[in-house]
Amino acid sequence: MILSIIFSVLSLFLFFCQLFTLTKGGRFYITGIFQILAGLCVMSATSIYTVRHSEWHLDSAYSYGFAYILAWVAFPLALLSGVIYVILRKRE
Repeated sequence: MILSIIFSVLSLFLFFCQLFTLTKGGRFYITGIFQILAGLCVMSATSIYTVRHSEWHLDSAYSYGFAYILAWVAFPLALLSGVIYVILRKRE
């Protein structure tokens, strides 16, 4: 999850850099790749937590909680954001 936060912040900074340096009609490939990497990091982190949940919480009274559901919601949104960045073209 920390890697996904780092990739998302890098994606934001790269977007601003590309916004001012990219030529008209150019695509935001680097920004999109970093955002897709962030989405894949979210997916891998939540998948690992799903598999290892019973080992980390020995008492069955624990539930996954709202942050777990929020992470699964963030995964497709981050991937969608990355795809939109790749498709997006710069206008003047």
